[in-house]
Amino acid sequence: MRDFDFLQPVSVSEATHMLADLGDECRIIAGGTALMLAMRQRMLTPTHLVSLGTLQDLKGIAYDETNGLRIGALALHADVACSPLVQAHYPMLASMASRVANPQVRNQGTIGGNLCYADPATDPPGCLMALDAQVVVTGTQGDRVMGIEEFLVDYYTTALAPDELLSEIRIAPPRPGTTGVYSRFLRTAAEHRPLASVAASARRSGATWQDIRIAVGASTPIPLRVRRAEAFLTQGEATADRIAETADIVAADIEPVSDARGEAEYRRDMVRVVARRTLLELFGLHHDEEQGVRP
Repeated sequence: MRDFDFLQPVSVSEATHMLADLGDECRIIAGGTALMLAMRQRMLTPTHLVSLGTLQDLKGIAYDETNGLRIGALALHADVACSPLVQAHYPMLASMASRVANPQVRNQGTIGGNLCYADPATDPPGCLMALDAQVVVTGTQGDRVMGIEEFLVDYYTTALAPDELLSEIRIAPPRPGTTGVYSRFLRTAAEHRPLASVAASARRSGATWQDIRIAVGASTPIPLRVRRAEAFLTQGEATADRIAETADIVAADIEPVSDARGEAEYRRDMVRVVARRTLLELFGLHHDEEQGVRP
């Protein structure tokens, strides 16, 4: 690891101006769980680190019936998992956060840092996409609000400008009857990064389901909303057979990556299995356990 200067701004504004002045040679550090590993491996060699750890404006979790949920970018994964507000109004999000990586990462890593690192094989982005979350990014020229789909641009790439940082995550208040499920597949029990994940949410309206959102993560360069599958499932009754057809559409409509952890077609098959399982659970239907698949 090369030498670097460690900077501690006292305000968000000072932090953004540091980023603007230092340019590509600096990196933000929040929890540091991914950044320090990348620096030890010399994948990144910044000359300056801008620490956000003391910025109280970026911390905390709040909820009200008008604005919904507000999560500060510096909220730890453990904070999200244990928050009574998240557990009460967005149980899928709390469940997901309780399974991120391992206890050490959950108690050190931040949800904002996770999104900014844009690792495709991680849990929060797909879950937040299924919740139709927005992010607030702050720069020297003020704030911008964008959806997760707009924020995540490509493999390890976000829409952040050089002078911007992620300051807040927003999720609208859930409408009555809304429920959600997040599921993932781990290649081995000892592995902490999912090979495939599916997050789904829907709202019961009488005898039908509305506002169906399905997001695939970990198997694609960035999480992906599968809108053709959403539309297909909305058009008819959510039976086991229809859900199986929906899972086929989900698997067909993604472009999975191939790497040392799994080939593209293997990932496609696992997405199909996880999508079917997730949707059956979402709609309260029974399913048989597929051999060799761990949640």
